[in-house]
Amino acid sequence: MSADTLVTLHGRAVLACAPDGPRLCGGDDAMDVIGAALGHGADLVLLPVRRLAVEFFTLRTGVAGEVVQKFVNYRLRLAVVGDISAHVARSTALRDFVTESDRGDQLWFVDTMAELEERLRRRDQRATA
Repeated sequence: MSADTLVTLHGRAVLACAPDGPRLCGGDDAMDVIGAALGHGADLVLLPVRRLAVEFFTLRTGVAGEVVQKFVNYRLRLAVVGDISAHVARSTALRDFVTESDRGDQLWFVDTMAELEERLRRRDQRATA
């Protein structure tokens, strides 16, 4: 198992979670990641989609809400990186959740690291404009 690492993206400390780490199945698991992020001074967590329990993508389970709320409470941004198209295709509610999340600044769903870096670049441009 590889370790989570601290990286810098657009001047931000980012905790890049290892793809083969433990799955986030609820708030307690989210707290483990949050603790690591805060310990490294990160303000953004990059989480590979495979680290999320499948229940995360079934909104009625409450797992997504519980996990995301923990990040909000600790003022940490979360970027889920990877293909979630199969999950989105099965659920209108999830599609709407992803769309709304991507409009904000707290939670993003991106397919690739390049897409995340582009969003950060655009965000920085808006902040300095």
